[in-house]
Amino acid sequence: MPLEDHIGDIIRKARLHAAVSIESTAHAAGITPAQLEDLEQNGTLPNPIDFTRIANVLGLDPAKLERIARGWEPARVDTSRWRELRLIATNSAGFGVNCYLVWDSDTRMAALFDTGFDAVPVLRLLHENELHLRFVFVTHGHHDHVAAWPQIQDAHPQAQRFPNTVSSDSAGAQVSFQLGNLRISARNTPGHAHDGITYIVTGWPDNAPAVAFVGDCLFAGSMGKAPGHAALAREKIITHILSLPPSTLICPGHGPLTTVSEELANNPFF
Repeated sequence: MPLEDHIGDIIRKARLHAAVSIESTAHAAGITPAQLEDLEQNGTLPNPIDFTRIANVLGLDPAKLERIARGWEPARVDTSRWRELRLIATNSAGFGVNCYLVWDSDTRMAALFDTGFDAVPVLRLLHENELHLRFVFVTHGHHDHVAAWPQIQDAHPQAQRFPNTVSSDSAGAQVSFQLGNLRISARNTPGHAHDGITYIVTGWPDNAPAVAFVGDCLFAGSMGKAPGHAALAREKIITHILSLPPSTLICPGHGPLTTVSEELANNPFF
């Protein structure tokens, strides 16, 4: 699965976050405004381009930014370590979104993180594995993450949906749920969306690392756009996600799986 954001997407997001004009950014990069617009739109990399100056203007890490530009992708994750975890990718009009199903092997109780566009693959997995859908956790309320909820609710009316809010930011890390042997804790991660929540799942068989379902606040090599709220978004990501153990699996709403260690080493926003 390709990165959610190419190098131009990253630069455009950072420029909007920093409220820097195309002209100022292009001057820093040593390219023309037209070249920058092409870069942001298509990912077309001008040669030469000064990664250090453009990164400094936009508040990015220059070495990590150049690494993304040269084709970095996170190492492929062997998800067999988490035997009861499935990524379900759905799309609408060419726009893809991830949702995730987890379950407890002893009780066959399951939890869904976001719904994606299409309920069919979710319902098929539940049926094939003889699972009882106990919870539906929503990372944030944007349409692509909740579009299939009505169909899932019709098929599994017993499932409890937890919308994307908790009582207060300070209490976010204290909100937890039990799914057999799995423990699910909620952490407020607003910025991309005012109602953003990250869910951390621990207690996997064979001591598999924790898994963080982050929605759109963080992607492999990038982050969700948050104009006007970028500082808040970064703060919450650092505090609630990148502070987790390095082996923690990160499951974003778009793009490939990654880990805390990969993002600390390679994400130019941090």
